Amino acid sequence: MPTNIPSDLMGYDRAITVFSPDGRLLQVEYARKTVAQGTTAIGIVCKDGVVLVADKRILDKLIVASSVEKVFQIDTHIGCTMSGLISDGRVLVERAQEEAQRHRLVYDEPIDVLGLTREICNYKQYYTQYAGVRPFGVSLLIAGVDESPRLFLTEPSGIFFEYQAVAIGEGAPVANKILEDEYREDITIEQGIALAIKAIKKFLMNKFKKDRIDVAIIDTQTKKYKKISGEELDKYIKE
Repeated sequence: MPTNIPSDLMGYDRAITVFSPDGRLLQVEYARKTVAQGTTAIGIVCKDGVVLVADKRILDKLIVASSVEKVFQIDTHIGCTMSGLISDGRVLVERAQEEAQRHRLVYDEPIDVLGLTREICNYKQYYTQYAGVRPFGVSLLIAGVDESPRLFLTEPSGIFFEYQAVAIGEGAPVANKILEDEYREDITIEQGIALAIKAIKKFLMNKFKKDRIDVAIIDTQTKKYKKISGEELDKYIKE
């Protein structure tokens, strides 16, 4: 429990269903702070697809880097990455995968990126209004290709926003500054990967390693989710 909270606010601090006197849900705000302390994740909309790049932050030398996953496939045309409590994120990823498959079975067509994002955010919002639960301490970047590439950021409160490019997590201030300065609407997927890696490298500095990076793309031509790894990453890192 944070020590800087006045004792008369402790009841509002503990209860997810009670507003504080100044109209705040403190548990939701704590969840946002958890996201801000999580690993850096970046999403970029390109003219020919979308790019998702995440820092895996491998702290133990004996961990097998390839076993750590921070970018996930939701459907053939949708992927996501996250920052915050990864255990919470995995629950939401599985929920999203189930929702995508359910939509295919019921409507015989793939779910659109906006519809999937709305379903996940509705689910996240439920956990801000029931006693005995807590908000999901994770933000998702959901990206995919419908008629055009789209990228959405979901927050612990259940709200979502559409972006052209955005970074979340501990490196967000540094990465977003680079994205704001160098992002262009006509950027290609290859340029987008290089830009995202540059932003993460700027934050990590001498801690940056290829093994720490998880990269996936979805291009507008095939509308297929694809992981980028190994030798393919080398050329982007050199750039």
